[in-house]
Amino acid sequence: MSEKFLVRLVDDDEDLLAAELQSLKIAGFRAEGFSDPRKALEGITPDYPGVILSDVRMPGMDGFEFHRQIRAIDEDLPVILLTGHGDVPMAVEAMRAGAWDFLTKPVSLDQLTAALRRAAQARALVLENRSLRQMRAQPLPVRGDLLGVSPAVTRLRDAAARIGEAGIDALITGPTGAGKEALAHAIHRLGSRANRPFVHVACDTLNEGRFDSEFFGAEAGHPDAPRHSRLVGRIEKAHRGTLYLDRVEMLTAPLQARLLHAIETRSFWAAGATSARPLDLHVLASTSADLGELARQGSFHADLYYRLSGVTLHVPPLAERRGDIPVLFRAFLIEACQRYNLAVPEITPLVRARLDSHDWPGNGRELRQFAEAQALGLTEDGQGDAGGPSDLAGLMARYEAGLLRDALRATKGNVTRAMAQLNLPRKTFYDKLARHGLQAESFRERG
Repeated sequence: MSEKFLVRLVDDDEDLLAAELQSLKIAGFRAEGFSDPRKALEGITPDYPGVILSDVRMPGMDGFEFHRQIRAIDEDLPVILLTGHGDVPMAVEAMRAGAWDFLTKPVSLDQLTAALRRAAQARALVLENRSLRQMRAQPLPVRGDLLGVSPAVTRLRDAAARIGEAGIDALITGPTGAGKEALAHAIHRLGSRANRPFVHVACDTLNEGRFDSEFFGAEAGHPDAPRHSRLVGRIEKAHRGTLYLDRVEMLTAPLQARLLHAIETRSFWAAGATSARPLDLHVLASTSADLGELARQGSFHADLYYRLSGVTLHVPPLAERRGDIPVLFRAFLIEACQRYNLAVPEITPLVRARLDSHDWPGNGRELRQFAEAQALGLTEDGQGDAGGPSDLAGLMARYEAGLLRDALRATKGNVTRAMAQLNLPRKTFYDKLARHGLQAESFRERG
């Protein structure tokens, strides 16, 4: 989105520079201005995250020399030149020498922002692939690494550290595949019990008939215990560590009651035991359901709900934290390539369009499958099991839909500006929206 794009603007006319800076900031860019191209070179490094917009005619160092010096620092850093009509032949030569584009004055704001946005998207892709190459030699994230850069994930990381250190029981909510288990591991790893066991219990797989022995264990001599030894149950294995109850809403009513008693008393009775054993537990539970509503309906034990939900953490779906998608995708892609002993492929514009435009209803699980398809080279744009197109026409249609979404997001649903950005006539624009099932109204900010 344009508000993330950084532009370094160079023009020796300070009044014009101030006006252009103001226009770009209103358009949502992060813009920085320089009237001296020599000063504008300062701070430009190969990892500079923005693009350059420079006038051609400037005293001392003109735009062409400025461009040559930028290319000496990083030949992949986009430089757009602003030229007068008489400078067009020179600008063409500059493009042959590697300039990203040139615009002839006077230039409309829509034309300017469209060019800058395309350049910034290309720059982001270059830096992303460089980062990917650097990550190949680094160790994979471990369980407990809560990946993401969104404000939501940053808050969850902070909360995980506090909850883990304090040992407070917590309920983790969120849609399937959003990262609830990753958050549970993060709480354990960041807490005082990090060196103790983390016992994951998939509540939907528990056998009610064998629950007591499997969960609470059995003393030696009991029919469920091994010969001449006692059976250690899951809850005892979590002693002094963390017990993670995944999909806790799937527990049957009798199992909820037995579990509640153990959590409340911090003790348990093994099958065949003559006394209770003490428990030191940090209990975490997760659910994709509205556990409070289930408790009100009577289908989930209200006391267990209140016992688990003293602290509740919500993991939003990927559609609500789109900034995390590239981070997770890179990690999943490298993990898949290392697992299959494959070279890590570069991220193509089509893949990037897919990452940016898809809503990922399957969240992290769907994104992981997408990364694995890319690692294995199964389809041209990594649709994999999602059933997306693999022919050229289908791929281009998906890419076109992504560009339309980008334009509507950038203009906040302003149809006139979006049409100007894409240089499309009104009928063609609306035909394409209809073809891809898009509505401009859905991109407008609600008051």
